[in-house]
Amino acid sequence: MSWTYRSLLAATAVVMGLALGQCLTACTQVQNRLRFTLVSYAVTRAAYNNIIPQFVEEWKAKTGQDVRVEASYGGSASQARAVIDGLDADVVSLALALDTHRIEEAGLIQPGWEQEAPNNGIVTRSVVVMVTRPGNPRNIQGWDDLAKEGIDVVTANPKTSGGARWNFLTLWGYKTLVQGVDDAAAFDFTTRVYQNVGVLPRDAREATDVFFQKGQGDALITYEHEVLLARLRGHDLPYILPDASISIDNPVAVVDAVVDKKGTRAVAEAFVEFLFSPAAQREFAKVGFRPVNPEVAAEFASQYPAVANLFTVEDLGGWHAVQKRFFADQAIFDKIQAQL
Repeated sequence: MSWTYRSLLAATAVVMGLALGQCLTACTQVQNRLRFTLVSYAVTRAAYNNIIPQFVEEWKAKTGQDVRVEASYGGSASQARAVIDGLDADVVSLALALDTHRIEEAGLIQPGWEQEAPNNGIVTRSVVVMVTRPGNPRNIQGWDDLAKEGIDVVTANPKTSGGARWNFLTLWGYKTLVQGVDDAAAFDFTTRVYQNVGVLPRDAREATDVFFQKGQGDALITYEHEVLLARLRGHDLPYILPDASISIDNPVAVVDAVVDKKGTRAVAEAFVEFLFSPAAQREFAKVGFRPVNPEVAAEFASQYPAVANLFTVEDLGGWHAVQKRFFADQAIFDKIQAQL
């Protein structure tokens, strides 16, 4: 074998060795890098922008792995539909359990997801409030005032807006659960409120635009977290926290079908668990959400006054019963609309 040929073989071996080493290094880097997708609703973006980097740092310290969290934000119902239609969400953090249940019914989340996370899967809370015009010229103090003649109310349509269902249920629950009236009286009261609603925007964002941009309405039924987030952005909105409201419970869940397909269950479950930590709960509290962690709730007690008469969807029968009774075709809300 000639010297030139031996040299060529040696050089080839060196090159192949380098290539193999580079391949092994690259493969190791891929193994040490994870990626998963969080799908949430729009107003959580400010909190998750701060929560995600903290989780990434903690996961790296614990496992040595780099993780990239890709986040998608939009309307809660639209986000649920996107996941059902194929968006590969590893974790869903939506505005109401009804949207999460729809993903479950599509076979993507296993039943019992509520028990897989702390606090039955409820990661944040809020309440329904009323925003008034500066100085509150109509002297609106509580829910009963919204049924008075001449009061112009702005709220979204609960048939098209998942969030607007909280508004409707607050009115109904205030009468039946707090005041103890019968269904006929609750129907009459709720009908009178909606008779004072000039238009029914499709969603909460459009309702907010009607109130602020178009200047329509004496009172806007909305959510405490929306008001507090607006204040952080420099808009000091006058609002009333009535002594009765519904607890807006926001769930989080791992999308089983996706994490099992992608092999991301461990990191997705760790992320969900991290959301209940004091660090993450503080970030939620800073942007308007009532924390569910008792330690953090105590820290922010002055920012989030207790509601004397606070009730839940479960007090009204749970989401499946509520959807069928109030918002299905020919159900109570359709009967109310027929009176308008």
